[in-house]
Amino acid sequence: MPEADPARRGRTARSLTRRVLRNVLWPLALSWSIGTGVAGGVAHYLTGQAFDHAMLDDALAMSANIQPGERGPELRLSPRELNTLLFDQVEEVHFAVLASDGSRIAGEAGLVPLAPEPGTRFLFSDIRFEGKPFRAVMLRQEDPAGHSVVIAQTTRGRAALIERLLLYTLAPQLLLLGMLAVWLWRRIRSDLRPLVDLQEALDRRDADDLAPVPVVRTSREVEGLGDAVNSLFDRLGHSVQAQRQFTGNVAHELRTPLAGIRALAEYGLAHPDPAVWREQLERVASSEARASHMVDQLLAIALADEAHATQQRAPVRLAGLVEQTVLRHLARADARGVDLGARGIEEGASVVVQSNAALIEGVLDNLIDNALRYGGRTITVELAGTVLSVIDDGPGIPQEARRDLMQRWAQGAAGQKLGEGAGLGLSIVSRYAGLLGAVLTLESDAVTGGLRASVAFQVQSG
Repeated sequence: MPEADPARRGRTARSLTRRVLRNVLWPLALSWSIGTGVAGGVAHYLTGQAFDHAMLDDALAMSANIQPGERGPELRLSPRELNTLLFDQVEEVHFAVLASDGSRIAGEAGLVPLAPEPGTRFLFSDIRFEGKPFRAVMLRQEDPAGHSVVIAQTTRGRAALIERLLLYTLAPQLLLLGMLAVWLWRRIRSDLRPLVDLQEALDRRDADDLAPVPVVRTSREVEGLGDAVNSLFDRLGHSVQAQRQFTGNVAHELRTPLAGIRALAEYGLAHPDPAVWREQLERVASSEARASHMVDQLLAIALADEAHATQQRAPVRLAGLVEQTVLRHLARADARGVDLGARGIEEGASVVVQSNAALIEGVLDNLIDNALRYGGRTITVELAGTVLSVIDDGPGIPQEARRDLMQRWAQGAAGQKLGEGAGLGLSIVSRYAGLLGAVLTLESDAVTGGLRASVAFQVQSG
């Protein structure tokens, strides 16, 4: 499935900056809303308490001016004094003075709020009077007359005061919240800018460019992402390099044998003599065997180049692996007249290494193959502890040439003289040994005088 283009990704995926900002601001806005509600409730309660107490003070002042008269309790305040006592620039104020039987002594008729409970002197309540909402207080005086004072006033001043308190409280908070949102937006965009730069750098990059991308180490997350991308590029680079080397190796090394096979076949077809046909077919078979051997080695190199990312290790008993490998090469050794054997298998039957059996087999196969090609008439595979050695009685390798022969395409004098191999065998062994954490050494054997190729593995009891 083709990957979506960047424009489409931008339409379907949400901005990380917006998501982070939303995840930060929503809790802040919710906390601010709850705090505002609590503050509004507290302001409403305290404002109501202040107005209620002022109204109660007016009722107490009026009650202090009620004196016994000839006909019962009388309000001893003149209209001017009443206006002064109950004057309010904002609110509409009404009053009533009631006798103990509920009859009106002074004030307005119909102004009857809820009465206080027995044992309680006053009670505040919300009433409607003349079709308007009022806040009222009834004050009951505990005297022989038992009169009550009722004062009621509208609530416009209360509401206006609460609105002003909320306005003066909320406006700075809203301003601060807006400033916080802008600051967070800028900081989040600044902190996420390295991610945008990384995306743009990857979008502009050519598919063949696997060089590391610059990593701005502003945070652990950005640093980890950049290092992960560069690590991926590094692994891809090794993989691409291995593929290119494999392709180049195949093209380079198979060109000669394939051209030789074609020339042999054309030469045979051009002659009517069956004897020439047979001779050419034998040469074709020989060239094909060499090409097949070369393909096997090239595939082994490709495996070695990829094995650092894919190999799995498990306990391996070296004695059993040596025995199986020697048996597999016996037929070829007999055909060449070579005495191939093994020693130390019984003594090392319990030796176990944590390794990869396929790579160990590749090590032994290549060492035995080299010994069969160039090593004389006797080959011994020796197991001594965790050290595997392939020993032959051939001419050996000069010390100054041993390091070079571990490189690809390097051939010794015997290989060049015989025209066999491609200079890959020991390089494969060296690569496999490195992957297994083993040490490869090439030295002259003290007994046979030939080559002793040894691979020392890390030990693990089993």
